[in-house]
Amino acid sequence: MGSREGVVDFGGEGVPIVLLHGLMGRARTWWDVAQWLKPYGHVVGLDARAHGRAPHVGPWTTESFVEDVAALIRELDAGPAVIIGHSMGGLHAWGTAATHPELVRAVVSEDMAPDQRGKTVDVWRDYFESWPVPFESLAHVRRFFGPAGNFFAECVVERDDGFHLVADLSNLYEIAAEWGRREYWSYVEGLKCPLLVVEGGGGAMPPGQQAEVAERAGGEATHILVEGGGHLVHETAPGQFRGAVEAFLSRVLSR
Repeated sequence: MGSREGVVDFGGEGVPIVLLHGLMGRARTWWDVAQWLKPYGHVVGLDARAHGRAPHVGPWTTESFVEDVAALIRELDAGPAVIIGHSMGGLHAWGTAATHPELVRAVVSEDMAPDQRGKTVDVWRDYFESWPVPFESLAHVRRFFGPAGNFFAECVVERDDGFHLVADLSNLYEIAAEWGRREYWSYVEGLKCPLLVVEGGGGAMPPGQQAEVAERAGGEATHILVEGGGHLVHETAPGQFRGAVEAFLSRVLSR
């Protein structure tokens, strides 16, 4: 697989299962999920550029992130991969499957919508900059974020004065700003592989779009709404997320 920075090998054997995190996350936020995925294949997480241990160097276009995912799957050299992506990672999963269909066996997208035009980074900026950074401890991080505390504990690094975000907010604003200018239905309609869309009830995405993703996808697609799941379904409703994904993998990997 090589020694590329920002690649986490969680273990397992067989079909590559590539995990893609959301904005501000990193590959290691998938640790709990990776444990139950290992019986299904070789589980690998990728830090997106500007996140985790990946280079914090642009460009920040969706196409650049997609090519990073495609390059990783080629390096794995074990046939087409299943890609599971949360939020931003779901967008990158759609893009990879649509533009490199030979590399992707199936996709799971978790709480991502393809058209967020008009949404400005001011929404992100106000939210992120309200956080009490630096956090005093990992316990402080977990308490502040509540049910998503374990996720965010993976997204900080300790410095002399406390715990800071690993990602640079200025980079995140630039990444998110592109979503406010573009729509990505062409990726959705270009999908030819099986797709599972997991939507979190009460999440951050425009209503109705994720069901429409399943309708407009070019291949077999299923949409599941997890009531009360919020944006981080795999953290806040882990049992429902696992059940949906395992049922999907059991179908697509038995073919």
